Amino acid sequence: MSAPTADRKATGVFSPSRAQIPQRTLRTDQWWQSPLIVDLGFAAFVIYATVRAFLQNNYYVAQYHYLTPFYSPCVSKGCIPEASHFWPQIIPDVWWIPFAALSLPFLLLFRLTCYYYRGAYYRSVWQSPTACAVAEPHAKYTGETRFPLIIQNTHRYFFYIAGIISVINTYDAIVAFHSDKGPGGFGFGLGNVILVVNVVMLWIYTVSCHSCRHVVGGRLKHFSKHPVRYWLWTQVSRLNTRHKMYAWITLGTLMLTDFYIMLVASGTISDLRFIG
Repeated sequence: MSAPTADRKATGVFSPSRAQIPQRTLRTDQWWQSPLIVDLGFAAFVIYATVRAFLQNNYYVAQYHYLTPFYSPCVSKGCIPEASHFWPQIIPDVWWIPFAALSLPFLLLFRLTCYYYRGAYYRSVWQSPTACAVAEPHAKYTGETRFPLIIQNTHRYFFYIAGIISVINTYDAIVAFHSDKGPGGFGFGLGNVILVVNVVMLWIYTVSCHSCRHVVGGRLKHFSKHPVRYWLWTQVSRLNTRHKMYAWITLGTLMLTDFYIMLVASGTISDLRFIG
């Protein structure tokens, strides 16, 4: 580590009271492995999701009403009318605006401000700090009290919007059970399984959010006087202990769902049908 400069002498690891250790850390284990894996995981999802959002093709299977969550709700004037359902097509059809431009920014901000994701990318991307006993490369840290990090405190509001979008995804999964060739208009295939699993995991991730835990049990001084809210709080708390796991699982189910629908929509593979 380079010698501290004049403007760094009074801050953090550059404080003159800190032991002057030339090494960045004395740890001998592979402390860099975990943040590296997180970086690769984030990069894989961001690259895939960005490419798919702007390709603007192979997002809907009209025969089975499969709509990828990356294009829901489809409100662009370039959307296939059947894919829009009852949503108004109000977004201009230009290549640099995603077809689901009304939902994707909010979903991105919901995840970006998520308590787990904050800790993950603070450590892996921003390196603040990368690991315990490993000096961070930044001279000062103001916390989430100033711009831009103060925006992190809006997470609770994005949670509400994410809940609405989860309802929309649930609607898409239900509509996909309709088939003109099935008995009574009902159809069921592998795509339905994937859509349902994805929406269930999205709900679990959303409900296990720290903001949801506060909504159902926050500001209560006596749980004994609010048995229903206390029961809800305990259930959300149980899910909350695995919020990290659900956060990663849903990144995987989102990509899997989109990739499967893309393959079926492009004619690369046929949907495995069980009924209809």
